[in-house]
Amino acid sequence: MKMFPDISVVYLHKAPVDFRKGINGLSFIVEQALKDKTREERYVTRQSKTQSLLNEFKAWLDKSVTQVPPKSKLGEAISYSLNQWSKLVRVIDDGGLSMDNNRAERSVRPFTVGRNNWLFSKTHNGARASAVLYSLIETAKANDCEPYEYLEYVLREIPKLKSEDDHGHLLPWNMPKTN
Repeated sequence: MKMFPDISVVYLHKAPVDFRKGINGLSFIVEQALKDKTREERYVTRQSKTQSLLNEFKAWLDKSVTQVPPKSKLGEAISYSLNQWSKLVRVIDDGGLSMDNNRAERSVRPFTVGRNNWLFSKTHNGARASAVLYSLIETAKANDCEPYEYLEYVLREIPKLKSEDDHGHLLPWNMPKTN
């Protein structure tokens, strides 16, 4: 739904009430109330409230796709939403998913900075090693692991691996918690 914020400033005041209701109802009212809830609580609420809002929004999209010029910003946003619909509705069946991709975009931002730094690596292998290490650090952060402790854990456990397939416990979400 990334395209809608871009068009809302220009088109939202001209849009029908049901369009504004869909955007506001989905993004702000329901999801804001769920941000501090557990995965299970989000699932239950989405089953009861978000499902009906998504159904209304989909009906509006289906009706509007034939009424809005496809090359307009609003037309592009509608087409984009319809093309991504199967991905959007997955949020109903999993309380762990987010309605937007803000978290993913925030996690990619450091790589943009790193990409500029890796231009000055002396070798391709050096740049690759830096990128892999950076990826490990960001994945640890995303899973609430302190990066130094996580890397220390991985480096300590790698020699103990019995086979190439014996690495699942090294993933940050499987790292034993220390107190």
